[in-house]
Amino acid sequence: MPRPERARPAVLLPLLLVVLGGVPFAARADDVGGEVSEPEPWEMNEDPILRDLHRLDAIAPFEDLAPLREHIDAGLQQQLEKILDGLDLHAAVRGGQVSVALVDVTNLAEPRVAAVNGDQMIYAASLPKIAVLLGAFEKIAQGKLKYDAETERTLERMIRESSNQAATEMMQRVGKEYIAHVLLSPRYRLYDPAHNGGLWVGKDYAKTGVWRRDPLHNLSHGATAMQVARFYYLLQTGNLVTPEYSREMKRILAEPAIEHKFVRALHRVNPDAALFRKSGTWGTFHSDSVLVERDGHAYIAVALANGVRGETWLGEIIVELDRLIFPRAS
Repeated sequence: MPRPERARPAVLLPLLLVVLGGVPFAARADDVGGEVSEPEPWEMNEDPILRDLHRLDAIAPFEDLAPLREHIDAGLQQQLEKILDGLDLHAAVRGGQVSVALVDVTNLAEPRVAAVNGDQMIYAASLPKIAVLLGAFEKIAQGKLKYDAETERTLERMIRESSNQAATEMMQRVGKEYIAHVLLSPRYRLYDPAHNGGLWVGKDYAKTGVWRRDPLHNLSHGATAMQVARFYYLLQTGNLVTPEYSREMKRILAEPAIEHKFVRALHRVNPDAALFRKSGTWGTFHSDSVLVERDGHAYIAVALANGVRGETWLGEIIVELDRLIFPRAS
C-alpha cells in the first residue's frame, strides 16, 4: 500500500477505516510456531467515545502536546546524519534498515530534534510494550483497572524484564482494541496515518493471539522512531494520562533489567546517568529507546534496525548520540 499523503486531522479516522477494511492477514515471521487466525471484524466508528473525539477534532483540532516535528534543529540534524555516515550506515539508512530520532529535552519548552527515517515503520518486537503501559494507566485513571501490588509488579516485569507472559496478561486485562483506541486518539496520535503509522500492538506476546495488524504495514508489533520519541516527550512533560501517572510510568521504565544495546553502551560511557528505557529484539529486528538524564541535561534517543548487525549498530549509535549531547563528559 502506498504511503498516504500528509492528511488534515479531520480525515484521519475515515482514512484509517478504509485501510482497516482491506488489510491481508498473512502469517509473518513474528507468528512462527503458532496458528494465525483472522481476527473478528473491527469498526472503529462503533466506539462512541473515539468517534465523538474525532468529530470534535474535525471542528477544533486537539493541541499536539508533543510537536517534535516543529522543532527540527538544522545543526543537530546535520550532526546526526554525519554520525550515521561515520558509522558506515549510509547504505542501511538509504535502504530503510535504520531509523533514528534524537531529542534534546534539557529545555522542555524548546526541544532540539533530529531524525533520520523518523517515520519509517519497522517491526519493533517488545518496544511497543510501552503502548500497553499507557493503555493500562488510562484504564487505571478511569477506575476500570485496579492499581494494586499485583498489577504494579506485572507492569514492572513487562517493561524492565520484557516479560512476554506479563505483557500478554496485561494486554488481555486492558484489551487490545482499547490500546489501539488510545494510540489512535486525537489526544496522543501515537499511531497516525498522516505520519506513516507509529506505535502498534495487535497481537499477544505469545505464539497465538493475533487480533489486528497495523493497517498500513501489516505489522503485529510496530513503531516509528519519531512516534516513540513523542511518547517519551509526553512522558517527560507529564502529558501521558496525568502528571501523577506519567511519573509512575517513568518510574516503571527506570532500572532496566536487561543489559544490552543502549543500556550496555551507556553504562560503559556514562555509568551515573539515569536511564528510562524499553527495547525489543526478534531475529534481525533490533530496537531501543531511552530517556537519559544526567548533570542537569536530558535527551531522548530511539533507534530501530533490521540487520544481522543490528544490535551492534544500536550500541555504536547511542555512544555517538550521547557524545553529541555530552561532548566533554563522554
